[in-house]
Amino acid sequence: MSDNPVLAENGIGQFIIGFSPIGTRPPLNVVATIGSQYANSPTLAQLIWNNIAYLEAAEAIDNWFDNVWNIQTAQGYGLDVWGRIVGVQRVLQVAATAFWGYSEALPGSEPYGQAPFYESGSVTSNYALSDDAFRTLILAKALANISDGSIPGLNQILLNLFPGRGNCYVTDGQDMTMTYTFEFPLSPVELAIVEQSGVLPTPCGVTATVVVN
Repeated sequence: MSDNPVLAENGIGQFIIGFSPIGTRPPLNVVATIGSQYANSPTLAQLIWNNIAYLEAAEAIDNWFDNVWNIQTAQGYGLDVWGRIVGVQRVLQVAATAFWGYSEALPGSEPYGQAPFYESGSVTSNYALSDDAFRTLILAKALANISDGSIPGLNQILLNLFPGRGNCYVTDGQDMTMTYTFEFPLSPVELAIVEQSGVLPTPCGVTATVVVN
């Protein structure tokens, strides 16, 4: 769609504006667009050629399709739009890690050499998912939006979110409870996705629990 216009003389004194490769678009006859007394003016023909090149929308349409419309290649703003459509956000609240400290320090302190020094601030922080991670979350949420809510359907969402990570599955407690079990460690970001993003459906009135073995 991004063929470049070319200016050529057709052999009878008329300048023709066409597109390469030949056959992708019908050529534009400059003579048909301007008065006959100026039809053979190279300067005017060049101005028309420049105008066509400036207004050529093919490249912009291609970029829009790749960066916004196509979920497989969308980036940045395009993915943010998709997130709003399916109902997920790129930014998650991730719990802060434990810090090194003395026994009388804040709860969650760890021994020397096992955690960083404490820095004052919020115990949670905003974390923006990368484009690839957000794309996976968007696709999983899109699947959740059309899921029938069955155990196999929920398990498929888990497999899409954590491919190749190990066993993860849903169990029904038969008492209005359900459990999402992960037999591999989850990073703070992954845990935030599971608990905050809304990508894992929970039936009305059912209590869901996340278990990480």
